[in-house]
Order: sequence, then C-alpha cells, then structure tokens
Amino acid sequence: MSKRTDSNSYTMIFAIIMVLVVGSLLAFFASSLKPNIDENKRIEKQQNILYAMGVNENDESSANFVSTDIAGTEFTKYITKQLIIQGNEITEDNKAYLIEVKKEQTLAKQGKKRRLPLFIGEKDGKTFYVAPIRGKGLWDAIWGYVAMDKNMIVQGAYFDHKGETPGLGANIKQRYFMDDFIGEHLLNEKGEFKGIRVAKGNNDPKNLEKLDYEVDAIAGATITGDGVSAMIKKDLAMYVPYFKTLKK
Repeated sequence: MSKRTDSNSYTMIFAIIMVLVVGSLLAFFASSLKPNIDENKRIEKQQNILYAMGVNENDESSANFVSTDIAGTEFTKYITKQLIIQGNEITEDNKAYLIEVKKEQTLAKQGKKRRLPLFIGEKDGKTFYVAPIRGKGLWDAIWGYVAMDKNMIVQGAYFDHKGETPGLGANIKQRYFMDDFIGEHLLNEKGEFKGIRVAKGNNDPKNLEKLDYEVDAIAGATITGDGVSAMIKKDLAMYVPYFKTLKK
C-alpha cells in the first residue's frame, strides 16, 4: 500500500501551500521594505542632481556623492526651484525630482503630454539648470543628469547604467568621462540645438575644443557611447523652448 504522501494530490496540495506561504512572505517583505527602498531612491536622485551641478565630494580622480546623511539638507540649500514643463505650461513643484523619466517617456509614446522636470540651483553665484535624461545602452537602460547655464553650455554631468559591461560601457560613470562634458555647447551660434556626440576617433582627445559638439569615446564601448549621444540629443532638445524664454 502506497503512503498518502506519495499521491499526486498530496504533492499538488503541498506545492500550492508552499507557493502561498512563500508568496505571502515575499509580499510582506516587499511591503515592509518599500518605505526604505523609496527613501533610498529619493536620496539617490538628490545626490545625482547635486553631483551634476558640482555639489559632491570628489577627490582628484574619483566621483563621489555627498553623503546620504546630508543629501536632503544640501538639496534644499542648493536647489532653489523645481519646475515641471508640460507643453507650454510651466509650474513649480518641490517634488518634481520624484518624477520617473521612464514613465514619462512611455506616456509620450502613447501620444500623451510628457512632463519635463527641471531643477534650478545656485552655487558660488552661478545659476545651474539641471535636467534628467534617460536612454538605452548596449545591454539595458542608461540615464543621467546634465547641468547647464542659461545658454545651454554644460556645467556638469552625471551618468549611470543598469547593466553595461564592466571596464567598458560601465565607465560612463567614471569621472574622467563625465568631466569631459563640462564646457561643451549644446547650441550652435544660431541658437540651434546640436547635442553632444560621443565620438570614436575624435581628434580632440584632451577635450580642449568645446565648440565641436563632441567628446572622446570610451574604447570598446561604441554602442553605450551612442546611447549617451542619443539620450542627450533626444531629451535635452525638449528643453530648448524653455531656455529661449530666458533670453527674452
């Protein structure tokens, strides 16, 4: 006589119970950890925005954020205004930094109006305009924040990625690459948007020429570099109408 535990029905019931128990535990942990996860995301966004406008703890070569302990205080200190640009409408919102760029891009693909967050900061007597960008690298998403002056000349940048190749595409978050963008012009002399191309074979490896709309590419990371070029051109171009209002 076979044992009850050897029956198919017992196996199915046991499997169902285990799925329910494990599912319930996962749901509980996800729910209980969500506030901490959301808080970490909030702080990370503040650190990214501050980094782009030069509020960081960089040493001679490494890129370092302000610490999590002071990120909120520093954000309030340096970011004087947060805007949401939606078509011709511009509104102030002190939670604009929480807008998910990925979701806004999806809405735009659906034919809906996309919200464009813009962060205005003051540091050392200078005004910075920081905009988020998001695109696609070789393997997955890439994103960043670009700080500009009123003429759309880059004052700082921060880039990150989800899964680019270590030592190659992942180097977009290395300081030597991000610092190359400082001083680059996004507009030509006629005020037309040109963007910045991550160029393989660029004849300016020390990046001394700031009116060529190019920075030197990372060796072996052509597709990731193309992704950076594309997200700069696609996303920052949408801010041009706002910057034109600053000249009126």
